[in-house]
Amino acid sequence: MAMIIDGREISLLVKNEIKEKVEELKKRGKEITLAVIQVGDNPASTVYVRNKKKACEYTGIRSLSYELPEETSEEELLALVEQLNERPDVNGILVQLPLPPLMDEDAVIRAISPLKDVDGFHPQNVGNLCIGQPGFVSCTPLGVIELLKRSGVSIAGKKCVVLGRSNIVGKPMALLLLRENATVTVAHSKTENLKEVTQEADILVVAVGRPGMVTGEYVKEGAVVIDVGINRDENNKLCGDVDFDTVEPICGAITPVPGGVGPMTIAMLLHNCLESVEREKYEVS
Repeated sequence: MAMIIDGREISLLVKNEIKEKVEELKKRGKEITLAVIQVGDNPASTVYVRNKKKACEYTGIRSLSYELPEETSEEELLALVEQLNERPDVNGILVQLPLPPLMDEDAVIRAISPLKDVDGFHPQNVGNLCIGQPGFVSCTPLGVIELLKRSGVSIAGKKCVVLGRSNIVGKPMALLLLRENATVTVAHSKTENLKEVTQEADILVVAVGRPGMVTGEYVKEGAVVIDVGINRDENNKLCGDVDFDTVEPICGAITPVPGGVGPMTIAMLLHNCLESVEREKYEVS
């Protein structure tokens, strides 16, 4: 029977560690502040933002909330980002995606100071990851690494397959696994003989956005399977990209949905906020 990797439990451990460090900083007169900007009232975004606020409150991180109406112009949003870039009391800036259709998400991401880009989406931080330099790392893949390590899963020397090549998860996930000395293959919708490729994986990370796509026939016996997907099935029930019922009997360890990778994303966002304070520099080179 597979080990169930409990993201809720591990994320709580991470948040408790952050809470202790935040308390220590406060005793030295330093407060950590995260500014969260939401444009419009996308229901999923509203839930994510609310969860981020709760996590900030739990760990003692100060949260500034900017809930802007749908009709906010891109110029107004960029002006707010620039204002927050200049504020020495703001350590992290997060613009909740997706933005309204007429806004240029790329331009908004680039406008955030790389030193306050706690989402890890700015091209400078992505580039730093590519060449092994310090920088913020996208929270979801960073959370996956933390899940593996804290579950006792050895990464070095293992064959890892990342199924999905998005800028937010797939690509940084592959780079992080490489950083941990894994042998990494990135597979995607155009990969030939996909099942044969994924069956080679000691660690299979699935991030394709297709409910239940990965069934037992994609998985090698005893493999570790990390399901990054978050979808709703035909009954409106939350589910992942992995068909849990057919994969769980085959694999050695697996993350559930919900309660696997999801809680780690927010925990690593708070980790990045703490890291921004430890760097203590705000000039963009």
